Amino acid sequence: MNLYEGMFLLDNQVVRADWKTAKSLVVDLIKKNGGEVVTIRRWDERRLAYPIRGRRRGTYYLTYFKAAPNAIATTRREFELDERVLRYLMLRAETVPDAELELSKAELAEGFTVPPPPADDEPLVVEEPVVAEETAPEAAPDAPDAIEDVPAEASTEV
Repeated sequence: MNLYEGMFLLDNQVVRADWKTAKSLVVDLIKKNGGEVVTIRRWDERRLAYPIRGRRRGTYYLTYFKAAPNAIATTRREFELDERVLRYLMLRAETVPDAELELSKAELAEGFTVPPPPADDEPLVVEEPVVAEETAPEAAPDAPDAIEDVPAEASTEV
């Protein structure tokens, strides 16, 4: 079994309903395909740069897990089919950083509460673009109707 690092972007509405259930969503999909979760934690909640499946906010979960190399393809497929998972990235890792182990243990401690949503949680106001009316270009009163040909003798060579 190889060690993998996974970053999962989940639908923020699912996470806000119950962050532990959202966390178990990732764990269950990994276990379903024979993987073993080493550590998982809620990484951050952010406004997305662009809407994904109509969502403007998402919550990231960072996990380290062990899985057989041949199980990764089916695991990826499971995450692609689940509508609650907006995006994911799984990479092979050498080790689990010590800081990740500590942060994951802190999240499991009794009394841990999810931080409140960030201040940028207000919905975006999208203004309609102003479209200029198309008008026919006016001809200048002194403009000639055609471009005059310049004789070849008049051209200068460098």
